[in-house]
Amino acid sequence: MSSEPTQSFANHARTVPGFHFVTGGCTIIFALWSIWHAMSTRSADAHFQMLGAFGLLGTFWYTRAFPIKAQDRVIRLEEQLRLQRILPEDLRTRINELSARQLIALRFASDAESPELVRWVLTERVTDIKLIKQRIRSWRPDTHRV
Repeated sequence: MSSEPTQSFANHARTVPGFHFVTGGCTIIFALWSIWHAMSTRSADAHFQMLGAFGLLGTFWYTRAFPIKAQDRVIRLEEQLRLQRILPEDLRTRINELSARQLIALRFASDAESPELVRWVLTERVTDIKLIKQRIRSWRPDTHRV
Protein backbone atom coordinates (compact mmCIF):
# COMPACT_ATOMS: atom_id res chain seq x y z
CA MET A 1 0.00 0.00 0.00
CA SER A 2 1.44 3.35 -1.06
CA SER A 3 1.81 6.04 1.58
CA GLU A 4 1.53 8.79 -1.04
CA PRO A 5 -1.89 10.46 -1.41
CA THR A 6 -3.80 10.09 -4.67
CA GLN A 7 -2.31 12.54 -7.15
CA SER A 8 -4.46 15.46 -8.29
CA PHE A 9 -4.05 18.99 -9.65
CA ALA A 10 -3.70 20.28 -6.09
CA ASN A 11 -0.76 18.03 -5.17
CA HIS A 12 0.94 16.97 -8.43
CA ALA A 13 3.93 19.33 -8.15
CA ARG A 14 6.86 17.71 -6.41
CA THR A 15 9.32 19.38 -4.06
CA VAL A 16 12.40 17.49 -2.94
CA PRO A 17 13.35 19.11 0.40
CA GLY A 18 16.98 17.96 0.30
CA PHE A 19 17.45 19.49 -3.14
CA HIS A 20 15.15 22.50 -3.14
CA PHE A 21 15.59 23.70 0.44
CA VAL A 22 18.90 22.35 1.72
CA THR A 23 21.04 22.43 -1.43
CA GLY A 24 19.23 25.40 -2.95
CA GLY A 25 19.21 27.31 0.32
CA CYS A 26 22.91 26.71 0.95
CA THR A 27 23.75 27.71 -2.63
CA ILE A 28 21.77 30.95 -2.42
CA ILE A 29 23.15 31.84 1.01
CA PHE A 30 26.70 31.17 -0.21
CA ALA A 31 26.14 33.33 -3.32
CA LEU A 32 24.71 36.21 -1.27
CA TRP A 33 27.52 35.98 1.27
CA SER A 34 30.09 35.86 -1.54
CA ILE A 35 28.64 39.04 -3.08
CA TRP A 36 28.69 40.80 0.29
CA HIS A 37 32.22 39.55 1.02
CA ALA A 38 33.53 40.63 -2.40
CA MET A 39 31.96 44.08 -2.10
CA SER A 40 33.15 44.66 1.46
CA THR A 41 36.74 43.39 1.12
CA ARG A 42 37.36 44.23 -2.54
CA SER A 43 39.99 41.48 -2.68
CA ALA A 44 40.73 39.38 -5.75
CA ASP A 45 40.20 36.19 -3.73
CA ALA A 46 36.72 37.30 -2.67
CA HIS A 47 35.82 38.17 -6.26
CA PHE A 48 36.97 34.75 -7.46
CA GLN A 49 34.93 33.18 -4.67
CA MET A 50 31.92 35.18 -5.88
CA LEU A 51 32.55 33.94 -9.41
CA GLY A 52 32.60 30.37 -8.07
CA ALA A 53 29.33 31.01 -6.23
CA PHE A 54 27.68 32.12 -9.47
CA GLY A 55 29.00 28.98 -11.15
CA LEU A 56 27.48 26.95 -8.32
CA LEU A 57 24.14 28.74 -8.77
CA GLY A 58 24.21 27.88 -12.47
CA THR A 59 25.02 24.27 -11.68
CA PHE A 60 22.15 24.13 -9.18
CA TRP A 61 19.72 25.56 -11.76
CA TYR A 62 20.78 23.36 -14.68
CA THR A 63 20.93 20.22 -12.54
CA ARG A 64 17.15 20.54 -12.44
CA ALA A 65 16.46 22.16 -15.81
CA PHE A 66 18.29 19.72 -18.10
CA PRO A 67 16.60 16.49 -16.90
CA ILE A 68 13.18 18.18 -16.94
CA LYS A 69 13.70 19.30 -20.54
CA ALA A 70 14.74 15.78 -21.55
CA GLN A 71 11.76 14.30 -19.75
CA ASP A 72 9.42 16.81 -21.42
CA ARG A 73 10.58 15.51 -24.80
CA VAL A 74 9.82 11.92 -23.76
CA ILE A 75 6.41 12.92 -22.37
CA ARG A 76 5.61 14.72 -25.64
CA LEU A 77 6.38 11.56 -27.62
CA GLU A 78 4.45 9.32 -25.20
CA GLU A 79 1.41 11.58 -25.41
CA GLN A 80 1.51 11.76 -29.20
CA LEU A 81 1.53 7.95 -29.32
CA ARG A 82 -1.24 7.65 -26.72
CA LEU A 83 -3.43 10.22 -28.48
CA GLN A 84 -2.82 8.49 -31.82
CA ARG A 85 -4.34 5.39 -30.23
CA ILE A 86 -7.31 6.91 -28.36
CA LEU A 87 -8.51 9.93 -30.36
CA PRO A 88 -11.22 9.80 -33.02
CA GLU A 89 -10.00 10.25 -36.60
CA ASP A 90 -10.94 13.95 -36.85
CA LEU A 91 -8.72 14.77 -33.85
CA ARG A 92 -5.99 12.27 -34.66
CA THR A 93 -5.05 14.31 -37.72
CA ARG A 94 -4.66 17.42 -35.53
CA ILE A 95 -2.25 16.01 -32.90
CA ASN A 96 0.64 17.98 -34.42
CA GLU A 97 -1.25 21.21 -33.68
CA LEU A 98 -0.74 20.60 -29.95
CA SER A 99 2.32 22.25 -28.45
CA ALA A 100 4.73 20.35 -26.22
CA ARG A 101 3.41 22.24 -23.18
CA GLN A 102 -0.20 21.34 -24.05
CA LEU A 103 0.75 17.67 -24.45
CA ILE A 104 2.61 17.73 -21.14
CA ALA A 105 -0.48 19.13 -19.41
CA LEU A 106 -2.83 16.67 -21.16
CA ARG A 107 -0.82 13.67 -19.94
CA PHE A 108 -2.80 13.72 -16.69
CA ALA A 109 -6.16 13.21 -18.45
CA SER A 110 -7.66 9.73 -18.56
CA ASP A 111 -8.11 8.00 -21.90
CA ALA A 112 -11.87 8.48 -21.62
CA GLU A 113 -11.79 12.25 -21.20
CA SER A 114 -8.79 13.01 -23.42
CA PRO A 115 -10.75 13.40 -26.70
CA GLU A 116 -13.06 15.99 -25.13
CA LEU A 117 -10.12 17.89 -23.61
CA VAL A 118 -8.05 17.80 -26.80
CA ARG A 119 -11.04 19.11 -28.78
CA TRP A 120 -11.48 21.94 -26.24
CA VAL A 121 -7.76 22.83 -26.26
CA LEU A 122 -7.63 22.93 -30.07
CA THR A 123 -10.98 24.68 -30.61
CA GLU A 124 -10.48 27.32 -27.94
CA ARG A 125 -6.71 27.58 -28.56
CA VAL A 126 -6.03 27.08 -24.86
CA THR A 127 -2.35 27.59 -24.03
CA ASP A 128 -2.59 28.02 -20.24
CA ILE A 129 -1.34 24.66 -18.91
CA LYS A 130 -2.77 25.39 -15.46
CA LEU A 131 -6.22 25.83 -17.00
CA ILE A 132 -5.84 22.57 -18.94
CA LYS A 133 -4.84 20.66 -15.80
CA GLN A 134 -7.68 22.19 -13.77
CA ARG A 135 -10.19 20.98 -16.36
CA ILE A 136 -9.18 17.33 -15.87
CA ARG A 137 -11.79 15.34 -13.93
CA SER A 138 -10.24 11.87 -13.93
CA TRP A 139 -6.56 12.42 -13.04
CA ARG A 140 -3.90 10.00 -14.36
CA PRO A 141 -1.00 10.26 -11.92
CA ASP A 142 2.56 10.78 -13.13
CA THR A 143 4.72 9.45 -10.32
CA HIS A 144 7.86 9.16 -12.45
CA ARG A 145 8.47 12.89 -12.97
CA VAL A 146 12.01 14.04 -12.19
